[in-house]
Amino acid sequence: QVQLVESGGGLVQAGGSLRLSCAASGRTFRTYGMGWHRQAPGKEREFVAAIGSDRRTYYADSVKARFTISRDNAKNTMYLQMNTLKPEDTAVYYCAARRGAQWDSWGQGTQVTVSS
Repeated sequence: QVQLVESGGGLVQAGGSLRLSCAASGRTFRTYGMGWHRQAPGKEREFVAAIGSDRRTYYADSVKARFTISRDNAKNTMYLQMNTLKPEDTAVYYCAARRGAQWDSWGQGTQVTVSS
């Protein structure tokens, strides 16, 4: 497994932007698929975006065209650029890593709050 630490969350007004970062430990970061998930109060954790070791990207419909996922393998870091934020984007955002079908490493989460 890989250790993951998120940062970059905060309070922003609707229409604003934030960039989340996920720093990973170890020398094998480039071999992992990486992703972002989020959990709003009273709701299930949901998929937001993912980027494969081949850099293919995948997005939930709710964030397409607003969020951009990327990775810098030299820095062992993944990013989520979030633009045109909406109040419904308010959640704890978690980064995750996997080599197979299951997400098997998770960060501790970072809070994103979007005010209307």
